[in-house]
Amino acid sequence: MFSKACEYGIKASIFIAINSFEGKRVSPKEIAEEIDSPQAFTAKILQALVRHGVINSVKGAYGGFEIDKKDIALIKLSQIVNAIDGDKIYNGCGLGLHTCDENRPCPVHDKFKVVRDELKHMLEHTSLEELALNIKSGASFLKTIT
Repeated sequence: MFSKACEYGIKASIFIAINSFEGKRVSPKEIAEEIDSPQAFTAKILQALVRHGVINSVKGAYGGFEIDKKDIALIKLSQIVNAIDGDKIYNGCGLGLHTCDENRPCPVHDKFKVVRDELKHMLEHTSLEELALNIKSGASFLKTIT
């Protein structure tokens, strides 16, 4: 459903939020290792998140990526998705057709519209804080154990 870059962006944001709760900044290398993403690809994703104001980049010897603690609760999953994938997830055709709309619907248009609307609601109402705290508490996990 999300692009690979968007999946990495969500995971990176959660990892940064967890560390930010503890007052730590994380390096691109640490993030890439934690989310199992190539470092160069991770760097591009992080740049997009910084540009869109989701995360902060601090340069220097004690630099890295962080999120202001007060902002973690305000950041919604939809902001991360928008920073990486834009709004195409809300507008795309369920079958990938280029011309699918209310006037010329594909066979799954009406059913897929319901799914898209529910997804949009979930993304707009799920905070980064909620996801990070679930991981900190052990209720969910971020990394696959092999």
